[in-house]
Amino acid sequence: MNHQIKRPITIVISALGGQGGGVLTNWLINLAEQCDYFAQSTSIPGVAQRTGATIYYLEMFPKAQAENPDKPPVMALMPLPGDVDLVVAAELMEAGRAVQRQYVTPDKTTLVASTHRVFAVSEKMALGNGTSDGAAVLAMARAAAKEFIAFDMESLAADLGCVISSILFGAIAGAGVLPFSREDFRAAIRAEGKMVEANIRGFDEGCHAAEKSRSDKEQKTSDDRPVGEIQGKANTPEGEALIRRIKALPEPAQEFARAGARKLLDYQDMAYAADYVTVLEGFAASDDDKASCDLSRELARYLALWMAFDDTIRVADIKTRSDRTRKYRAEVGAKDGQIVHMVEFMHPRLQEILSTMPVGMAKRVARSRLLTWVFNKFTGPRLSDTTKIIPFLMLYFVASLKTMRRRTLRYAQEHEEITRWLDRIRAVGTQNYDLAVEIVRCQRLIKGYGDTHARGLGNFHAIMAFVETGGDRVTADKIRRLRLAALVDEDGDALKSEMAA
Repeated sequence: MNHQIKRPITIVISALGGQGGGVLTNWLINLAEQCDYFAQSTSIPGVAQRTGATIYYLEMFPKAQAENPDKPPVMALMPLPGDVDLVVAAELMEAGRAVQRQYVTPDKTTLVASTHRVFAVSEKMALGNGTSDGAAVLAMARAAAKEFIAFDMESLAADLGCVISSILFGAIAGAGVLPFSREDFRAAIRAEGKMVEANIRGFDEGCHAAEKSRSDKEQKTSDDRPVGEIQGKANTPEGEALIRRIKALPEPAQEFARAGARKLLDYQDMAYAADYVTVLEGFAASDDDKASCDLSRELARYLALWMAFDDTIRVADIKTRSDRTRKYRAEVGAKDGQIVHMVEFMHPRLQEILSTMPVGMAKRVARSRLLTWVFNKFTGPRLSDTTKIIPFLMLYFVASLKTMRRRTLRYAQEHEEITRWLDRIRAVGTQNYDLAVEIVRCQRLIKGYGDTHARGLGNFHAIMAFVETGGDRVTADKIRRLRLAALVDEDGDALKSEMAA
């Protein structure tokens, strides 16, 4: 018998834990079988870098083309590089991994991917910006695939109140690479019998988005958005006046200045944001003859970050905001009226308790053994269920101390550091503009609170001490290398090595 045997349709799905890769695989198997295809799936668990990444491999073969329609053909258990028709990635870096493994080829493979990011542990642990370059992955994926369909499926799923697997299933249908009708896809969802209405809704929107993506090859990731775009007008005369002052700054600095003023208005109040703009105005003259205006632009960015330092008041404020609760409820799919417990992990130290007190009170407590012993009772790791009234009120009380933040020990300490930093920038800027810009950028070493803040501040102090005593060795390039070295490791070994060099 001379039957023409066609090769199976091969599919690779790469999904993280919780993204429904197994559900998506079941839908595809059901889809193939109800359309009179043989179908087989296997899964390869991955390392749990980001809640675990699993590769699902599927093969489909039409029974009409089989030598014996009653006997399944032999199918592979693992994908082979260069022999995959469809690759589905539930997150951007998983698309990159599929390209690296050579599952995606320009002569054969359609690549369907979500452009959102779930950061790896290595990315989160970096002292600086450890995130991988999403734009580079997109460019690589476009070049590697025969057809590349990409959009933010996570955001779409959140907006629709469904799971990302249904969006992915719709995107597969919209890609047009499988020989099945849209109604066949919907029937597979109905056959599963779970969250049918929500999954059909997600499928339809995913299918539409994929079709739109096919006609728009210039998809961008969320990293491509402008840093601080102002929309609308201020609600008060003070706000309008502040906007006018920002527009008078050097143009390259205005975008960061607008974003910084908004951040500080949310962090404290209008007066605090106005103080920030006043400092920027004082440095604007330094950029009169500079086309790039690097000093004003970088200062607008890093001064706002420092002035919005993370203290216990800020942490409590964020944890008690209603929009955070709404987001959390949406993420877990809570229904109206359903109680959702939010358990916060906290590790207060004595220093953080003292830093929230007014300066005089904090110094008095620090000098007293008895008071220090009493407040030490409130330190150490603990879990707090803020769904309950007492834990929530405790956090709410700390957040309410925002009105007295300017009198706290932490505020005094931070602004003393900020003042010394600004004075050094002014002094250096009159002689070495590029060096002053690098001193501004050293602020990125200071972040967070607790041990993280202490390590970063220590590295910052070490570099500033070198600026004071390094003599002729102090150049813009040297400070840049010291700053980058300080971001390499927590122990500071790279910084010490660079300092010695």
